[in-house]
Amino acid sequence: MLRCVEVYKEMYKKDPLDVSFTPYRICPIGAHSDHQLGKITGLAIDKGIHIAYSAKTSGIVELTSLQFGKRAQFHVNNVPSEKQGDWADYLRGATIALAKNYPIKTGMSAVIDGQLPIGGLSSSAAVIITFLSALCKLNNIRVTEEEMINMALSAENNYVGVACGKLDQSCEVYCKKNQLLYMDFLTDTYELIPQHPDMKPYKIAIFFSGIERTLAGSRFNMRVDECRSAAYALKAYAGMGYGKFNETNLRDVPYDIYLQYKDKLPENWAKRAEHWYTEFFRVQKGAEAWRRGDIEEFGRLSFESGKSSIENWETGSPELKALYEIMTKTEGIYGGRFSGAGFKGCCMALINPDFEDSIVEKVTREYLAIFPHLEGKYSVHICESADGAQF
Repeated sequence: MLRCVEVYKEMYKKDPLDVSFTPYRICPIGAHSDHQLGKITGLAIDKGIHIAYSAKTSGIVELTSLQFGKRAQFHVNNVPSEKQGDWADYLRGATIALAKNYPIKTGMSAVIDGQLPIGGLSSSAAVIITFLSALCKLNNIRVTEEEMINMALSAENNYVGVACGKLDQSCEVYCKKNQLLYMDFLTDTYELIPQHPDMKPYKIAIFFSGIERTLAGSRFNMRVDECRSAAYALKAYAGMGYGKFNETNLRDVPYDIYLQYKDKLPENWAKRAEHWYTEFFRVQKGAEAWRRGDIEEFGRLSFESGKSSIENWETGSPELKALYEIMTKTEGIYGGRFSGAGFKGCCMALINPDFEDSIVEKVTREYLAIFPHLEGKYSVHICESADGAQF
């Protein structure tokens, strides 16, 4: 029995009406790209967020998280207009986004549980989509996949204040097991590339650093602003037309313009742009490698992405950098990188299942030799690819 169901039955002395689930995601190549209308690759994994819930006809939403201590409560038609500074802000924002397009009368009592530690696997997007799926069902609302993605994005952008793009939400909705999501955020078009019959087998390893993180920090948003600043400046140098700062993206600026004027950019802006453009080309190469079944090349490009995140995007705590370096020197790991924003959280790796035990042993031993105080907090999880959310 799921933990959220057990706790729900203990709290409310009855079975929940239903359970909603959304998987976590990984982005092997395409990091820090979506908010500038770039391209990404993604896979959903077979771990994620569950919500056990029942209806409350009063319109009250009563939420308990097994990861956070404080219970949250609000009315579906009286959500605070400003964020409250706790974990439930993501769900308050989601309720507001849904209410803009559909009438909501029914609330819920719910218990939320995440299967893995927080940080790096898009848990915020997963909990929003899981919650929205439940709220829609209780109110007899049918939404399209695109609507779900945009409502979840609105909750993060407009209510919580995280300047993320659609990567997380898109992966968690569109992905299919053993198919690579290849998506272009300029056009919001995507392709699901099947696993080639000749591709070597793979599993997905998640190495949690033992340090959890929150996304709504200034450093994440600062990187996004640095990209926009680079794009704005490059347009000005090239005599291109430009409009509002928040609507300016590096995707607007041709690569040859970047090459012509990049030396005029402040160092940090130039580094962010260098990551974005090189990542754009890595994604294209990675999609073609997957298409032809070359997981070694796909993995190498993922390692390259990780290196650029360290050197050009300049993220990575000491713990994540150590994990990344150990991964690059471990037999049986095709490739990998930080997962998520890269400040804390975890690293993901595509691994050869034949080396699973030796990979876990080596990475764990070498990591805890550097950070012995994280024993008991650091963890490894071996996952499979999975379908996205069903709603």
